[in-house]
Amino acid sequence: MAVQPEGTPCWADAMFSDLEGAKRFYGDVLGWTFGESSAEYGNYTQAYADGKAVAAVVPPMPGQEGHSAWCLYFASPDSAATARKIRDNGGEVLMEPMQVGDFGTMTLARDPSGAVFGLWQAGTHEGFEARGVPGAYCWAEVFTREPEKSDAFFPAVFPYRAKQIDDAAVDFRIFELDGGPVLGRMKMTDDFPPEVPPYINVYFAVDNCDAAVERATKQGGVLRFGPLDSPFGRFAALSDPQGANFSVIDVTTTQGEMPKSTDVS
Repeated sequence: MAVQPEGTPCWADAMFSDLEGAKRFYGDVLGWTFGESSAEYGNYTQAYADGKAVAAVVPPMPGQEGHSAWCLYFASPDSAATARKIRDNGGEVLMEPMQVGDFGTMTLARDPSGAVFGLWQAGTHEGFEARGVPGAYCWAEVFTREPEKSDAFFPAVFPYRAKQIDDAAVDFRIFELDGGPVLGRMKMTDDFPPEVPPYINVYFAVDNCDAAVERATKQGGVLRFGPLDSPFGRFAALSDPQGANFSVIDVTTTQGEMPKSTDVS
């Protein structure tokens, strides 16, 4: 697999205080299996869908215990240079580029509106081995209360073009890379409790949205929104038992016409 173009979502992981509980939950909901924990790298544990690496779970480092959350990583050919662009455009680098053995180099950052994300400069680990199939990463959206900040930031850091969805009911933007959509941006409404910070919502594909929601709620997850039909697929927003937000989507079950959009690059 070739190294992904700069700005491509290429990996996702999350910290869980109860690592075994997270493995049980996502194993049941998304059908994941798990590799051996790597003690050398803080018990970082890769998750697999049909034998292909799709994400990872890890226990928190000392002092980082707290609310669990999924972190989406964007491909960078030069993480130090991308970190400079993040700072130059009003973002914050939370963790300087750190080499992880020969796997690659990781960086953690926050956009000016408060959404946390990562950078991954690939070494031997190039990122997702599968996308868009059941159990694998499918899509992501920046949820923010200050869309103008995210709208200026992401195309300045990554080579994105932007399109605004022509719908007065929602404030939604799509960032494109090489002519294809790679990331959404949704303005958070009053439906979101004020204590919920801006975040990047990660979507995992499933073969049946309603069945996945049923499995999740039986395992202690919380249904936040949906299931709902859309032109992109039938989807639902969930929180896992440790508080990490994510969504599931069945991309084979679509309804309605694709929304029109205006190029705002």
